[in-house]
Amino acid sequence: MNDASPGPGAVLSGRQRDQARRLLDDAVVRFRGDPVGTVAATDPEAGNQNYDQVFVRDFMPVALYYLAAGEPGIVRHFLARTREMQASERSLTGQQPGAGLIPASFKVGDDGALVPDYGGNAIGRVAPVDSSLWWLYLLRVYTEVTGDRSLAAGPEFQQAIKRILELCLVSRFDMYPTLLVPDGSFMVDRRLGVYGNPLEIQVLFYMALRAAEELLGEADDGWIYREAVQERMGMLLYYLRTYYWLDLPRLNQIHRFATEEYGPDAVNAFNIVPESVPTWLPDWLPEPGGFFVGNLGPARMDFRFFSQGNLLAVLSGLAGERLAGEIMALVAAKAGDLIAEMPMKLCYPALEGEDWRIMTGSDGKNVPWSYHNAGSWPVLTWLLAAAGHRTGGTQVAERALAAAADRLERTDWPEYFDGRRGRLVGKEAHCFQSWTAAGVLLADHLLADPSLLDAAAFADDVTPIECSV
Repeated sequence: MNDASPGPGAVLSGRQRDQARRLLDDAVVRFRGDPVGTVAATDPEAGNQNYDQVFVRDFMPVALYYLAAGEPGIVRHFLARTREMQASERSLTGQQPGAGLIPASFKVGDDGALVPDYGGNAIGRVAPVDSSLWWLYLLRVYTEVTGDRSLAAGPEFQQAIKRILELCLVSRFDMYPTLLVPDGSFMVDRRLGVYGNPLEIQVLFYMALRAAEELLGEADDGWIYREAVQERMGMLLYYLRTYYWLDLPRLNQIHRFATEEYGPDAVNAFNIVPESVPTWLPDWLPEPGGFFVGNLGPARMDFRFFSQGNLLAVLSGLAGERLAGEIMALVAAKAGDLIAEMPMKLCYPALEGEDWRIMTGSDGKNVPWSYHNAGSWPVLTWLLAAAGHRTGGTQVAERALAAAADRLERTDWPEYFDGRRGRLVGKEAHCFQSWTAAGVLLADHLLADPSLLDAAAFADDVTPIECSV
């Protein structure tokens, strides 16, 4: 993995690869002489928005690409600096970040110090639940790629891991193994009806637990945390595979659900009303093929397909071999909807009409087929390539990347695209977007040399633990 040159399976031209790499290098932020991340975008028209910050979420594909290219230094510095900014003080005021939270973003202030943002300055003041989970995952990938176990084994990092686990595992009101989170707490960071237990957070939670199990040391109370992690991990695996999974046999079962069932033997445990199944779904769902639904809660099943959560379920081993194959069969069968001319839809389908008005709060940026409301995001190509390798076929990813590469080069690497087929540059999309370039570079690298997946993916070797609801 020390050779960044393309292999025989690469799709990008040398010019496109060089252009995307220059974009990343121009976005690097330095602190005390060390590279610590990349700004979200180097678009000179970004104005006074926060694209000049290093976002933990946005830096993930950038970090993975630098690791694949044999350049781990920036990743090590990023992990070290974000650990130092992790919230560590317990607070009962409701105005301070919970102990264990990794900031959503940071920048170098005018005084030369790092200035973190835990969501207090974000649009909508959304909490960055996913940043702590992504951080744990990246620490595991860095450790596996470099073989450097001293970083994660250090007392400061061990304490950081435990703080994240305490934040996720201890205090809660709900009785499910999933993670209950506020609205807009992950890649969908605006109101889109994803409140509660969104799929992407649950899969990231599973990945973070898997990373923590491997990274926790034996000293002190590490074994106590590991036992708690293993139990929660097994329960979460069972719960997601059992209740979040949707294929045609499961849809038929839901179609015939009885409601108002009481007691432990209830088949319709969440009291899902069959009439809530959207009219588009029965004819859209292929056979074979299936996916994890976007959300689940009392009398509520979000039947939308969310790409990142499902592709991460393949990468993490959460889907297992059979369900992973079903997810990728669906992606292949519905490529015209999910990939179209610019990979790939963040979710499908879009909220329209009265649903859009109510569920998004009439959000003008999330109009149908734009931004988070079924816009097309090139960054997701890396996950499409990774999931393809995990399931034994990369043809869909290769075609998707080849179709996108020329348009991305011509349009200056925008953040997202609009329209049912992704033919329009996003109405409010910024160009020279770091994670767009990184997602495409990483996808190209994985198609040529998938060896990074030895460190970035997890085996399907967790035993599900049955849990009642």
